[in-house]
Amino acid sequence: MAILVVTGTGTEVGKTVTTAAVAAAAVAAGRSVAVLKPAQTGVLPGEPGDAAEAARLAGPVTARELARYPEPLAPATAARRAGAAPVGARATARAARHLALHHDLVLVEGAGGLLVRFDDAGDTLADAARLLDAPVLVVAPAGLGTLNSTALTAEALRVRGVEPLGVVVGSWPAEADLAARCNLGDLPEAAGAPLLGAVPAGVGGWQPAAFRSAAAQWLAPRLDGVWDAAAFTARWPAPSGLAPTAG
Repeated sequence: MAILVVTGTGTEVGKTVTTAAVAAAAVAAGRSVAVLKPAQTGVLPGEPGDAAEAARLAGPVTARELARYPEPLAPATAARRAGAAPVGARATARAARHLALHHDLVLVEGAGGLLVRFDDAGDTLADAARLLDAPVLVVAPAGLGTLNSTALTAEALRVRGVEPLGVVVGSWPAEADLAARCNLGDLPEAAGAPLLGAVPAGVGGWQPAAFRSAAAQWLAPRLDGVWDAAAFTARWPAPSGLAPTAG
């Protein structure tokens, strides 16, 4: 797996922190890593973007952006409003392939969800994954609503001939509610792909050294970690269903 595409089921689901965790685990396993952000939105010149944040947390990682736009909008809209050139799927694929010549692993992090438009021609991250013939890691939230968005994301991938590698819960809460506990068992079925990790909420605010030392604990061996889905689910059991009422 030289190139891995990372998408979210939507915005603010923990995609960048999960990307950083995957990068940190790979670096700890002795692999050279690059993080590619095709289109960074909502960040002004001179401010750190998502790729830089992933590198800050993960360690010695190459961080690259292809374009950035100041307004926090979909890339196609942000580029159009800024009067700037968009970045399409082909440019993304070319950049990822070039980075793969010099790195063991290239992580391509999308903006928002899978089908957010890169440009007015309708290119998306899914198109880039198809051009790259690369697996896609889906980052999903823990709670209510995640099964539908995860199933839709996986279905959109398969329609385009791309298989999801698996699902990572991008922000696992310290106190998981009923929906989150049940979702641990239901997410693999919704995605048709295994659960490959759960990143604790708030770890993006940790010091980098602490983040790097713990990252492998949040990810399955497929992602260079030691996390075990069955053991994690056993620690967060869903209570049994309501007892039937009399009468």
